[in-house]
Amino acid sequence: MAPPYDILTVAEARAQTRGRPWSFLHLSRPEIDLPPSTDAFAPEVYAKGADSLRRMLAAGVLRRDPAPCYYVYRLSAGEHRQTGLVAAASLAAYAEGRIRRHEFTRPDKEQDRVRNIEAIGAQTGPVLLAHRPVAEAAALLRRLADGSPACEVAAADGSRHALWVVAEAEAIARISALFGALGAFYIADGHHRSAAAARVAAARRAKNPRHRGDEPYNGFLAVAFPSDELRILDYNRVVRDLDGLSAEAFLDRLSDRFTVTPSQRALRPVDAHEFGAYLAGQWYRLALRQPPAPGGPPLARLDVALLSLHVLEPILGIGDPRHDPRIDFVGGARGVQELERRVDGGEMAVAFTLPPTAMEDVMAVADAGEVMPPKSTWFEPKLADGLVSLPLD
Repeated sequence: MAPPYDILTVAEARAQTRGRPWSFLHLSRPEIDLPPSTDAFAPEVYAKGADSLRRMLAAGVLRRDPAPCYYVYRLSAGEHRQTGLVAAASLAAYAEGRIRRHEFTRPDKEQDRVRNIEAIGAQTGPVLLAHRPVAEAAALLRRLADGSPACEVAAADGSRHALWVVAEAEAIARISALFGALGAFYIADGHHRSAAAARVAAARRAKNPRHRGDEPYNGFLAVAFPSDELRILDYNRVVRDLDGLSAEAFLDRLSDRFTVTPSQRALRPVDAHEFGAYLAGQWYRLALRQPPAPGGPPLARLDVALLSLHVLEPILGIGDPRHDPRIDFVGGARGVQELERRVDGGEMAVAFTLPPTAMEDVMAVADAGEVMPPKSTWFEPKLADGLVSLPLD
């Protein structure tokens, strides 16, 4: 197993695989096995990933189940625990909007996953799905995970990942009935993976004159958890410059929209419409003077949207956070120390901390057919790549 492919830099992935020939990063980040000068999107990168899969299958490190099955996946970190279902989620449901999205994807990242899936012939990283809690479904998964797991692994970050195989026909039928009757599912993490899977399926469907609709490529690998078991951390922002303003002028502009209070400690807000700002070695608490009225559109009350509306665009001139090179995003798991390091070192001029986005708000935005600002949610702990893969042949 390995961390998700997209949360590590190439240097971090190389360091993690040193002396570990069976790390799944050899499949998900195959550029680590080629010279550092290699273009990460070169054809030989994807071919190397396919070669690593063949090598792991031949060595018995990976093996195929003899028949289709479900898995129960329990993910733990400290006192936190969440239990979900591993399945091939329907791409038809994805196209119809029953599996709902809340983010745009980047074409380059989407294309990278398309090429990885096609070269390897499998989906090797799960999409994190959420659904509204249903007591009967949760009880069934707890019962199926009552014995010893078929696999249990401790990750480098301290999280634990356990799998139970569900191969009995009666249990499979019960899961299919219960989860098939649930309402909407929500992509919490993995928009690029699901979009890539849809593109691969469309290409294979077009090339298959005997397409039936039940081929493996008609689904995407997913783990579905009840929304009340997921944990969202803050997703913070750092900005390279103050758009020509001095620190004093920037604080004056902020005070038009916020109550600005110096703080003797680093700030990780938990209350809505409150932010932290760090610049020139000092933390400040920002409390929005005119918060949005209750009951408005779900997107309008998101703190990530409010930061753009009141700070990034009007004061710092960042109108498109998805593409502006002056802004970067730092997941809450990295802590405020990472924000301070990047500002104190001169790489960035200011950092902002935000309250975590609530899962109910994520679902409300998706239900309304709206799109959240980029990097609005950081789910922690992360699913592992490599515990389960979905072959497409």
